[in-house]
Amino acid sequence: MTEQINKTSEVIELDQPIKRGDTEITSVTIRKPKSGELRGVRLQVLLEMDVNSMTEVLPRITVPTLTKDEIGVMEPGDLLNMSIAVVNFLLPKSMQNNYPQD
Repeated sequence: MTEQINKTSEVIELDQPIKRGDTEITSVTIRKPKSGELRGVRLQVLLEMDVNSMTEVLPRITVPTLTKDEIGVMEPGDLLNMSIAVVNFLLPKSMQNNYPQD
């Protein structure tokens, strides 16, 4: 359980790869955001997995860095998986103890 609580990144395997030129992105690493990377976004709305808020935050915390346009055309299931990872990073440790983990 401690490993899950102290996680600083999560790899998301995409159901639908993102095409970038001749390259296909098949997985994206989501980093745990720092407070500065959340600027301009209301935390409550981010916790609700608002698409506009996720579109603002994800380019700041993804490796490879995704653009807003790439996020805008991705499969909804892929966006949902990334959003879940972001929300899990925002939960305080006290809530993570009672939250089901993979």
